[in-house]
Amino acid sequence: SISSLFCSGSRSSKTFKPKKNIPEGSHQYELLKHAEATLGSGNLRMAVMLPDGEDLNEWVAVNTVDFFNQINMLYGTITDFCTEESCPVMSAGPKYEYHWADGTNIKKPIKCSAPKYIDYLMTWVQDQLDDETLFPSKIGVPFPKNFMSVAKTILKRLFRVYAHIYHQHFDPVIQLQEEAHLNTSFKHFIFFVQEFNLIDRRELAPLQELIEKLTSKDR
Repeated sequence: SISSLFCSGSRSSKTFKPKKNIPEGSHQYELLKHAEATLGSGNLRMAVMLPDGEDLNEWVAVNTVDFFNQINMLYGTITDFCTEESCPVMSAGPKYEYHWADGTNIKKPIKCSAPKYIDYLMTWVQDQLDDETLFPSKIGVPFPKNFMSVAKTILKRLFRVYAHIYHQHFDPVIQLQEEAHLNTSFKHFIFFVQEFNLIDRRELAPLQELIEKLTSKDR
């Protein structure tokens, strides 16, 4: 229940999947710290810009891991409300429905409930992040040539979890007092994908009005 979630203080630590850690002492960890420091200044447009002299792939990699962790935590807080019964299809409002395919295990898109879809999606993202050939954590190991297209697919899919939470589970988010957290996280995500043109505008359509509202103040 919501009240027990509050009292136990488990709210912040409950993630949907295990958190993906960036190894301390690594250059990527330094980049993450830099991102956190600029975020603290409150200027999200500045915070998403590529730091001077840094590698774009590495910057996108660090932020992608960070967004996975944020969404993991946000969705973790509302899993009790996202069930086979409440969400028999994965949707973002009445006009948008998502069917799952990962291109390897499931080639033909399947219709499934939101919790099942999000489970597939987050497991798939986790597998990509854990793949050292795609997301090298060691210094000097180059990123693969297809890294950007993989990152774009990851971010496009993570967006769908935000879209589902906003459209189908906004009431519990408000009850849990997670609204500011969700809005800040999503705004950061949107500024990031806009800065590097990582998600096609059509994909963002389910939250277009919200995106305009959140970003108009910071033009």
